[in-house]
Amino acid sequence: MEISVFILCGGKSTRMQSEKGLVLFQNKPFIEHIIQAILPITDNIKLITASKEYDYLEYEKIPDLVLDKGPIGGIYTALSHSETEFNLILSCDIPLISTELLQELISKHTKEACITIFASESKTHPLIGIYSKTIVPTIKEAIESNELKMMDLLAKLPHQIINIEESENFHLTNINSADELNDLNINLT
Repeated sequence: MEISVFILCGGKSTRMQSEKGLVLFQNKPFIEHIIQAILPITDNIKLITASKEYDYLEYEKIPDLVLDKGPIGGIYTALSHSETEFNLILSCDIPLISTELLQELISKHTKEACITIFASESKTHPLIGIYSKTIVPTIKEAIESNELKMMDLLAKLPHQIINIEESENFHLTNINSADELNDLNINLT
């Protein structure tokens, strides 16, 4: 299956006091950990961002088509620019993501599903998923109605959940604050 990858770089995180994707973890920005996990699968990677701070990376940067609409706005921008039917959409704050988990997501995705994501009993991970380009009209409608919750979008579309063990949540953890980053560093030592 041909696939494009889009990393949603978000913007300045108030809780992190900086661009979230550029926060350092093990002496390397989050985004570089994510790119490292993607490269064995494809080098067709684009970043959804308007920030010049990512210019040191060689990948194409695409600013949001509609501003201040959160992850749904980023996904809308990504799918609107995509040249492939299926697209791997990732947030920029998941430094522990692995090639193996991404390959599992891709291999288990069925073409009938417009969206395929991971979930455990306690947590759903909508920003580590495969999204079909065909859902652009539905997302556009959601944005125009200001319905910006990811779980509401999921409920409207044929989707597939890949169940994972609670222990696997660790590798899918998104880091939102300095405290969470600190906890992550402690858990890994």
